[in-house]
Amino acid sequence: MSYKIYLHDTETDCIGSGTLSSAYIKQQLEAAAGADVEVHISSVGGSAFDAIAIYDLLKKYPGRVTTYIDALAASAASVVAMGGQQVVMSKYALLMIHKPMVGSGGNADELLKDVQMLNVVQSRLAQIYMDKSGLDGLTINSLINSVTWMTADQALDLGFIDRIDDYNSPITNSALIQKYTDTAPAVYQRCINKILNNKNNMNIENRELIEKTTSVLDKIMNFFKKVVNKQTVTDKGTLHHAEDIDEGTEVYQDEDMTTPAPADTYTTADGKKIAVQKGQVQKVSPCETDASDEDDDDDLPDDKFKSSKKTVDVENRVQQLKARLHAQNALLSEAKAALETANNSLQKTRIEVKNEIKSTFTPEGSKRSNKAKAEATPFFAPQSEIAKNAVKKAISK
Repeated sequence: MSYKIYLHDTETDCIGSGTLSSAYIKQQLEAAAGADVEVHISSVGGSAFDAIAIYDLLKKYPGRVTTYIDALAASAASVVAMGGQQVVMSKYALLMIHKPMVGSGGNADELLKDVQMLNVVQSRLAQIYMDKSGLDGLTINSLINSVTWMTADQALDLGFIDRIDDYNSPITNSALIQKYTDTAPAVYQRCINKILNNKNNMNIENRELIEKTTSVLDKIMNFFKKVVNKQTVTDKGTLHHAEDIDEGTEVYQDEDMTTPAPADTYTTADGKKIAVQKGQVQKVSPCETDASDEDDDDDLPDDKFKSSKKTVDVENRVQQLKARLHAQNALLSEAKAALETANNSLQKTRIEVKNEIKSTFTPEGSKRSNKAKAEATPFFAPQSEIAKNAVKKAISK
């Protein structure tokens, strides 16, 4: 049984005070004594420094920590959410990140120090988001500067969370494994079945085990697609295969190795002929050498038979040239696509890049909250009126 900790805002407390302070969380983790912990979050934010302290406590905790975003993880609360080994978000919840804020006054020198401090704080917050999502610093800081609101689907796509809690009934291991083995090429199926046969507990209908199985199978499939997939360029396009070309080898016409190659005779760039039937290689004929042809031609009379042999030799050379042209065209197509992508990126303005990564979620009208008026202004708070109204709506009862 997991030890549960709730970081839900109260009438008086937010991140950094009361039952949402780092001191209180430290007591709760000590009481958990190494057992698995579930941290449930529903907060508008608060102190960035206390959020970093809680994040650090969760990361150092010896047991397994799972953070759940129940309704809202905004501002500093989003930093706390990143502290889980697994981050789960309700499909109805929201995640918001933005620039840190501080209420201050004084002369120009004092204000300049505050600006420098805020930049340092943002760099630390950005690093936490980068470590979790795998996104680069430019992207993360653009999201922070834009005051980005994310739905569960958007947060999952960007890598801020690991799973969406959609309350669907769990699927069984057998159904999950069947999905992979039914659609995979034969060579993949053999490897997957060999691994699964060594696991006696794979039939247990356990949600955590299913998640681990999904991750393992995804890694296996991606590995085979990148490493096992071999390519042979022919006069009729590229053949994809997992083993060396030989009699009985399964060949496909796509990189995912799902569509068998059509029945035909294919000529490679080095002159070999590959006969394919029902997606399998039936015969591989070696290249005919020119030297033997020339020796035979010396013993033949200058008649129609010699002319016929020369015609066959010319046809073979044409097929070889076609195969080489296919290989060259494939390389040129890849280079052209890469250049077009790079050119398009260079042509984009700074505003266009910013709009690309900005969240598409737009909170609509909200009503004012008496609770929001009673609370002190959080250190880590929304800036724009739209963001403030959306936070008030999310926490209103």
